[in-house]
Amino acid sequence: MAARLRILGIDPGLRVTGFGVIDCGGGQARYVTSGVIRTVDTDLPARLRTIFEGVQRVAAEADAQVAAVEQVFVNVNPRSTLMLGQARGAAIAALVAAGLPVSEYTALQVKQAVAGHGRAAKPQIQAMVARLLSLAAEPSPDAADALACALCHAHGGALVGALLGQTRTPLGATKRRGVRIRRGRLVQS
Repeated sequence: MAARLRILGIDPGLRVTGFGVIDCGGGQARYVTSGVIRTVDTDLPARLRTIFEGVQRVAAEADAQVAAVEQVFVNVNPRSTLMLGQARGAAIAALVAAGLPVSEYTALQVKQAVAGHGRAAKPQIQAMVARLLSLAAEPSPDAADALACALCHAHGGALVGALLGQTRTPLGATKRRGVRIRRGRLVQS
């Protein structure tokens, strides 16, 4: 029997954080579970606690071996970007506290891995995730994004890192050597 790798994907958000769990092995990905962690309109620290505790609970129940998290999208409003970054930080802290190695992917990388191009719309991602995982129905947008992040990791996250010449330092920082991604293609630096 082929070894399986269980991946927990996280799509962080201050109001809704999506999660998705898949098993990979034998060249196939299999759906395990997905859903969302919702916060109520309270103060920021209470929302961050809800995200932290929710991600910790999901990580414990999922029995995942690795986690994949979508990186923050910098938008026009700096305040919104900062708050999203704090939600992402709470999710990553929960994953690290659970003992999971965490890989990070940009939205462009995730969309390209799942839909074939980095400008795919949310409905396209939902449809492709449902198709790739043989789901009876499309998952919610946030759960689909989390499952897409897990699929991105499964479909070559480690390979892309190796091709980019990325290595991890003891403190987790990434060093790049020689090549980078430009417009979805590997190019030499």
